[in-house]
Amino acid sequence: MAKVKTTFFCQNCGSQYSKWQGQCTACKEWNTIAEEVIQKPEKSDWKTPTSSNNKRVSKPLLINEIDTSQEARMQTSDAEFNRVLGGGIVPGSLTLLGGEPGIGKSTLLLQIALKLPYKTLYISGEESQKQIKMRAERINPSSNHCYILTETKTQNIFKQIEELEPDIVVVDSIQTLHSDYIESSSGSISQIKECTTELIKFAKETATPVVLIGHITKDGNIAGPKISEHMVDTVLQFEGDRNHVFRILRANKNRFGSTNELGIYEMQGSGLREVSNPSEILISKKDEDLSGNAISATLEGMRPLMIEVQALVSTAVYGTPQRSATGFNAKRLNMLLAVLEKRAGFRLGAKDVFLNITGGISVDDPAIDLAVVAAILSSNEDVSLPKDYCFASEVGLSGEIRPVQRVEQRILEAEKLGFSTIFVSKYNKIALKNATIKIQLISKIEDLVGFIV
Repeated sequence: MAKVKTTFFCQNCGSQYSKWQGQCTACKEWNTIAEEVIQKPEKSDWKTPTSSNNKRVSKPLLINEIDTSQEARMQTSDAEFNRVLGGGIVPGSLTLLGGEPGIGKSTLLLQIALKLPYKTLYISGEESQKQIKMRAERINPSSNHCYILTETKTQNIFKQIEELEPDIVVVDSIQTLHSDYIESSSGSISQIKECTTELIKFAKETATPVVLIGHITKDGNIAGPKISEHMVDTVLQFEGDRNHVFRILRANKNRFGSTNELGIYEMQGSGLREVSNPSEILISKKDEDLSGNAISATLEGMRPLMIEVQALVSTAVYGTPQRSATGFNAKRLNMLLAVLEKRAGFRLGAKDVFLNITGGISVDDPAIDLAVVAAILSSNEDVSLPKDYCFASEVGLSGEIRPVQRVEQRILEAEKLGFSTIFVSKYNKIALKNATIKIQLISKIEDLVGFIV
């Protein structure tokens, strides 16, 4: 037995210290440093599930001789999940999925596991088999390929993996696992690092993909050491508001594809439904024309979306006018209001301005500026905008309408959804031909005022 050695880790950011101290110098949090055992005993009583049947020894190969033809991706029945991963699950990859509590991480992976045509082992350290069965009956009652295991000890897990030989392994969650070779509690820095290392070794040696669920901290970061995100191949973030039904899956890191793709889901009683055309659900259906509504052609990663911007301008009741923005940067709203007052002559300094992005999503694309300005002008003048108008341009401090990237993709999305006119900057280089949508080119904010007022 090796001598036991201990050190001190910050439970918030994972920084290591030689002795205890009250405040972490890295993240500035107080009372988060705890002592953990880092010296492991000899692994004489356990072997990896691959050591008995996989004697492969790595040898150096010329890069031109390396065969990649067998690295075919494993397709799931979830098109949104496949898109975010870059075309499917890569054999031998390790994927980490994080998100808020109750956002639907377990539901997403369970419904994917139930519909996979491959032998799948779903390992849960948080729920019993009966709890998982009750949820599975709501999602997909019949599955002949999904096995459920409730276990937290990695040594027992690998014994079951060696007997079952699954094609895909799902672990819910990495914070609940523990190894006998680390004498600290589950969820600690040492345990997460050790359990992740064991799973990586298993995935790479057997070419079996592993999907992990990870908890997040109050700051929205994945709990545990930052090194765990460096160790895995793909880091996915499941976002959304529990008060809204829509969820967004995006990749923060992807060694096998782009990080610009995202998937959109709708939470229902029977699980998560894929949203193939999010523009239709983000635009509200109205029977009558109302002022203060404008449609913007924005991009979320590589995906074009049509979102609705709502603005309300009213006389300030109190001395100081209110400025409120939901789903939009409040400082940028103040800048656009200053541009309207300085360049277009609208006196908004004594009026309350409220802005909302419908659907409960947050947008940081600068191309939404023109739609924000149009919605504010529409509400201020109490003039409704035509339903078939949409906007895609950035507004500068001098009132100029600036070009945005991938404007042709935005125009095609607007045309596909039936819009008749799109307002873009005249400085955009547009090479589209035979487009049925009218492309209205404007160069300054005064041009837009002429179409609305």
